Parts: sequence; C-alpha cells; structure tokens
Amino acid sequence: MDEMNDTQTAPLRFDAQALEQFSSDVLIACGLAAEDALQSAKVLLAADARGIPSHGIGRLWRYVNGLKTGLMLVDAKPETITETASSLVVDAHGGMGFPVSVQTMRRIIAKADTAGAAFGCVKDSNHFGIAGYYAMMALEHDMIGIASTNTAALGFPTFGRQVMFGTNPLAFAAPALEEKAFVLDMSTTVVTRGKIEVYDRLNKPLPSGWAADANGQPTTDACALIDSLLHRRGGGIQPLGGESEQSGGHKGYGLAVMLDILCSVLCGAPFGPQVFDTATSSARVSQFFGAIKISAFRDPAAFRKDMDTMLHDLRLCPPAAGTERVFFAGQKEFEHEDEARRFGIPLYQETVVSLETVSSQTAVPLPAPVA
Repeated sequence: MDEMNDTQTAPLRFDAQALEQFSSDVLIACGLAAEDALQSAKVLLAADARGIPSHGIGRLWRYVNGLKTGLMLVDAKPETITETASSLVVDAHGGMGFPVSVQTMRRIIAKADTAGAAFGCVKDSNHFGIAGYYAMMALEHDMIGIASTNTAALGFPTFGRQVMFGTNPLAFAAPALEEKAFVLDMSTTVVTRGKIEVYDRLNKPLPSGWAADANGQPTTDACALIDSLLHRRGGGIQPLGGESEQSGGHKGYGLAVMLDILCSVLCGAPFGPQVFDTATSSARVSQFFGAIKISAFRDPAAFRKDMDTMLHDLRLCPPAAGTERVFFAGQKEFEHEDEARRFGIPLYQETVVSLETVSSQTAVPLPAPVA
C-alpha cells in the first residue's frame, strides 16, 4: 500500500516503462552491466508499483553513490561457496544486491523443483530492495517463496537502548487460484529505515512509538534519528510490537534475531551490530532465500483451491466499527499495482527532485510525467 497516503502533496504519475528505462540507463552510466542494470531497475519499479516508495526509485541516488564510490562493485563476480542438491551459499563479493539475489532465487527454485524444497544464502551483498519481489518469483512455479535480508543494526532489543539487529525483513508468498496470492512482506522492526527516510524527505514528524533516541526515549524527529544512526551516536527503531513485552515487542525482537541467524550466522557473514552504515557508505549485508514445491506435499490445484477459500473468508470477515474492509497480506499492494498499471507510477515531488539530481549527474534524461 502507499506508505505516505496521508501526505498533502499530490504525487506526479510517470509511465512505468519509461522510469524502468531511466533507472536502467542511469545504472549503466555508472558502469553496471546492461543485464544487471535492467534487473535492478525492475526490482526498484516493482516497489513503487506496489506502493512501497521507501524501497523504490526514490533510492536510486543510493545505488548511484554506491557504484561511483566503489561501495557496490560494478565488476563483482558472484562465487558459489557451498552447494548441495537442496542448498546454496553464494558470495556476492560486494556486487549489487538485486542481480545476485534474482540469480540465486532462480537457482533455489530450480533445486526445489527436483528436491522438493531448497534454501540458500548470499553473503557480502548489498541492499536488494523489497524482499517480496524474490519470494514472489516462486509463485509461477507452484511453489511457496521465502526471502529475507539482514540490514545495518537499527533496532533495539526489548529492554535495551543500543541497536543490536537490523530491520531484517521477511517475505513469504503463497499462490492461490482466483484470489490474489498471499504475499507477506514485513520488517521485524516497527518500520523500515526506508520509511524513516521518506518522512525525513517530506519533513514530517514520525508517528509516536516508531523510534527512540540514544537514551531510549521516544522520538519523532526523523532527521535527527537518521543522523544519529549514521554516526552511531545512539537511537534506533523499536522492534515489531513496540518497546515492551506487554505490547509484544519481544516477539519482533526474536524474529529479527532469527532472521540474522538465517541470513548471516548460517553462512558465516557479519551479523547484529557488526553490520553498520556510515555517513559515506552503506553496510554490506547478507540474504536468505527459500522455495517449497507444493506438489511435494499435495496436489497444487487443491492447495490453490484451499488458499482461495482461506483468502476469500479473510476478505469477507466483518470489518470493525469505523473501518471499511479487511485485507489479507499483499492485497493492498496488488490493488496499488493495478492502479499504477492504469494511471502510472506515483512519485512525490521530493522524489522527483532527487531523480532530477541523478539525471544531472549521469546525463540521463528524466522522463516527463504523464499526469
């Protein structure tokens, strides 16, 4: 869903293909191979189409900076470290996170097609966009997809005041028949850093309960929080569920650590506070992917039919007073995607200004809005 639908500034709409081509050309201008650039652009635009601007083209400047400074290596060659019939560990050697993640998920899907299920890790990688993109790759193969990544340490453990884990998102995708697929794509902190950055770009105060300062006290100042995190002066994002056990914060804390184990400890990559951004660079991260072949358990058509029943029932659940609808995970994003397909990708003015700067730096023309 649109993460900033409460903003008072109406977005401009752009043709999705034109933005994809722009993003790809920008990355090529920075030295990335054409195929890798196009794949990276597809993941970025998928985020905007699905209403997740915190991970969309608004972050293109981050990848331009990474490629220009050598943080993200244009000529990195991913290397297979360990491989079995149902597992895989790949070293990205500092390359862009998008293409190596797509390539690894394709290999995991191929292994699951034979073995019934397969899992893999990518280490020494970079930011890979929305986790849901990779989980959804399994859907067309009658498989359940799983994807996760660790991030720079941004989250507090329950009762703590020092960041010890990342926003560590988890994505899970399962196909249905007539209903849209179930696609859970969530951070294990209350919000992602990307959302904090969106509020900072729009000069908006953070909602209460999202973050805390270096003393563990609530803060709504997005700019100060980002600056403090970059310089490691303290402050961070609350775990999913909030700051206390009473609100369930310990559950988000536990999930975040679990994903650090799968993404990092399992393949011997840095984890927890060993992973951090600086004012001039972004952390190298690691990812975890999985695919489960439904036919290894039951007839896929029967599975999809039961998924339809489940999701249909969820949609028809009576809404609470003051609300209009009940949604299942992924439904809002599919609806946003349909709207973007009809009317164009919505970009807020602050994002357009950022893209104009990228355009100027790379001499790649920014397409005009369609509305």
